[in-house]
Amino acid sequence: MPTTATSFETYLTKAMDYTAYMALMNDLLKEGKTTGPIQSADLVEYTKLNFHRMERLNKTTVLKETLLETLSALKKRWTWLVITEAWCGDAAQNIPVMHAITVASKGKIDLKLILRDENLPLMDQYLTNGGRAIPVLICIETETLKEVGKWGPRPGPAQEMVLEYKKNPVQDLHAFKTMLYTWYSKDKTVSTQNELNSLVKKWSK
Repeated sequence: MPTTATSFETYLTKAMDYTAYMALMNDLLKEGKTTGPIQSADLVEYTKLNFHRMERLNKTTVLKETLLETLSALKKRWTWLVITEAWCGDAAQNIPVMHAITVASKGKIDLKLILRDENLPLMDQYLTNGGRAIPVLICIETETLKEVGKWGPRPGPAQEMVLEYKKNPVQDLHAFKTMLYTWYSKDKTVSTQNELNSLVKKWSK
C-alpha cells in the first residue's frame, strides 16, 4: 500500500527533530546502547563513531552557494521525513547535511527523523534493490502531506561502490567500510549537496 497523507501524519507524530535525535544517540551511548532491537558491542561502537562524525560535520559542513541560491528561491514549504538508525554510517554522513540544508532554508523545510526498525511498514515502501537501506529522505508537502519525492540511501558514487562490493566482495567488510568512509571524507559532502540541490530544483517545479 502506498503511503497516504493520513499515514504520513501518523509517522510525523512519532518523528523527532535533529536535536532530539542527537540527544537520543548520546543518551543511549551513556547506557552502552544504540537504537533498534538488535544490541551488540559492534553496533554500539558504530553509534559512538557516528555521533562523533555528526558532531564534526555539524561544525564543518559548508553549503555551496548554488545550493543556497536554490533554497532562497524555494516557494513551497516541505517536511523532510528521514528514515534512519543511530548505528548507520551512511546516515551519520548524510543527515548532518540535510540538517544544514533545512536550517539554511529559513523555515521552508522542516527536518524530521524516524527510526527504521520501529516503522517497518514505512520502510518497506522505500526499499533499495529489495533491501532496507538507510537513510531514506522522503520529501512531503507540509500543508497537504503529499509526497513530492525521495532520496537515499547514499550519494551516487558511494552507492556504486556498495553495489560493486556486493557483486564482487573481494575485501572483507571492515576494509570496505574503511574505503567507503575515506571516500566520504574526501568528498566533503559535495556529492550529497549536489544531488539534493538538483532534487530541490526538480521538486520545486
